[in-house]
Amino acid sequence: MAKKTGKNQETRNTSLNKAKSAKNDEFYTRLTDIAEECKHYEEQFRGKTVLCNCDDPRVSNFFRYFFTSFYRLGLKRIISVCYKNLNPDLLAQNKDEQAVYCIYEGKDRTDDVIEDCDYEAFVKKNEWQTLKGDGDFRSEECIELLKQADIVCTNPPFSLFREYVAQLMEYGKHFLIVGNDNAITYKEIFPLIKENKLWRGYGRVKQFITDKGEIKDFGNIGWYTNLDVSYRHKEMFLWSRYSPDRYPKYDNYDAIEVSKLAEIPRDWDGCMGVPITFIEKFNPHQFEIVGNAGCYAPDGYSLKGAIYVNGNKIYKRIIVRNLKSEGEH
Repeated sequence: MAKKTGKNQETRNTSLNKAKSAKNDEFYTRLTDIAEECKHYEEQFRGKTVLCNCDDPRVSNFFRYFFTSFYRLGLKRIISVCYKNLNPDLLAQNKDEQAVYCIYEGKDRTDDVIEDCDYEAFVKKNEWQTLKGDGDFRSEECIELLKQADIVCTNPPFSLFREYVAQLMEYGKHFLIVGNDNAITYKEIFPLIKENKLWRGYGRVKQFITDKGEIKDFGNIGWYTNLDVSYRHKEMFLWSRYSPDRYPKYDNYDAIEVSKLAEIPRDWDGCMGVPITFIEKFNPHQFEIVGNAGCYAPDGYSLKGAIYVNGNKIYKRIIVRNLKSEGEH
């Protein structure tokens, strides 16, 4: 049996209140972006219970997507849970200041089948179930709902991303969640990527809805998942060949610098530093992730400061090795 998360209520309230005040935690995912990403996993959703545990079912686009796609995807159930918020917004309306949740199995609370999955009609007539607590994803009653889920799909608070992913791993759940690109280099997240327990999804999320209903542009947000993705079975085409002039070694690191993914040399079998966007194309049968540089890294590659080439500072890099190299170095 999975153990319970060892956080007391005071700690949960403090950290989640900080999350609610953080700027990035006030943005909500558009329905179009959810649909665009989820279309790649439709067969993996079939027959599954999907949990959206950072989502008020009355306003959440995640719940709306799965509700309106319930029969097409062949879902078993949808569970949607919100955190009790003092102010009505897209995360939780909570006009009565209670955390609510919904378990949908293809029928409404009057036991009528909603054949056309009319979301507005469902929201208007449904009587929402309330939680005893505040709806914190780490609370005991929310963990009990998590245990019922096959796949978790939501936009968790970015400031709690580490703890949120840790819980998913603790309970062995499949997931498709939104997160900041910088999470790739978190000391809690990078080892999961390296060990093939977590990877990137397909698309980017370039726009969010603010709590005032306005559109906000972003350039550093994407999807994280452990559902199967096709690029992990497709080899990256490598055309370039190694030369010392094109691929200098780091001053303080035993690896060569590769500044563009398209220029990874096909004949270099040693370590090389590539941009962190490499994660979005990573095929574990073609490459091995050794570590990273300029941030946290395990296995000897643990330089926390900057990396340099000829005295010039280089941005964060993922350290990889080509398992199918044509050369020997």
